[in-house]
Amino acid sequence: MNPILDAVAAEFSDLSAVQAAQLAVRLVVAAVLGGLLGWERERAGKAAGFRTHILVSVGSAAFVAVPLQFGVTADGMRAVVQGVVTGIGFLGAGCILKVNDESQVKGLTTAAGLWLTSAVGMTAGFGREMSAVLIGGVGLFVLAALHRFERYARPNGSQPKK
Repeated sequence: MNPILDAVAAEFSDLSAVQAAQLAVRLVVAAVLGGLLGWERERAGKAAGFRTHILVSVGSAAFVAVPLQFGVTADGMRAVVQGVVTGIGFLGAGCILKVNDESQVKGLTTAAGLWLTSAVGMTAGFGREMSAVLIGGVGLFVLAALHRFERYARPNGSQPKK
């Protein structure tokens, strides 16, 4: 066979069929769950919406799934997880704005949602798909249902100070 084709084929031989299927399932679960969380944020008109949440979830899943395939040690995985959490923290910080002469803060829920979406993705990436579904479900409940409760919890149904 052609040495160039052999070299190209070797570059794509890093996964067996079983490993490729595992990775595909993990990434699809992360994408679906991230998409559900992002869809809710998109409906609420937030800047970090559908596509952003999918990318955060799938990226987080990939950051943990691929090192697992290489057999990274527990210490190595700890460093990967710490790096992802820190990176998502910086991404979330970019969502937080102070408005009205710094008396009001906006974007905290979006930042927290991105953080949770990353956790969902990492959980799926670790091969804990059912755990990822449960975590994502709790996050979706908080985002989609509990904001209605907040209106009733405030005195006279008032809005936060603007």
